[in-house]
Amino acid sequence: MSVHRHTREAAERLSGARRWLQKIYEDRRRFATVAAAALALGVGYHVVFGQNGLTAYEKKRQDAKALAQQLEMLQQENDLLKGHVDRLQNDPGAIEHQAREELHYTRPGEVIVTLPAEPSRVPDKK
Repeated sequence: MSVHRHTREAAERLSGARRWLQKIYEDRRRFATVAAAALALGVGYHVVFGQNGLTAYEKKRQDAKALAQQLEMLQQENDLLKGHVDRLQNDPGAIEHQAREELHYTRPGEVIVTLPAEPSRVPDKK
């Protein structure tokens, strides 16, 4: 009977070891699942809010759009100024007009009439 008892004890120990290994295996799977979920959340957060995430990308896209609009306006203003410079260099009438406008030059016999500023532009007197 002692052989049977040793066999039974060995079988019980083996059964206990199997249960212990099964528990470790199940715990390992749970831990791996939780770790994978945490990693996925971390990566998702970084994709949206990270240094080069979606929010940063959207901000940079808006900045690029605003800069493109500003560039377009400056190019139009530059074209107007180039045209003005070209007229001043090549058109004597444009030079005369500029001198009369800025320096208040007149031809002999002309009279300059200065009108008051518009009411919305008159400074308040206090």
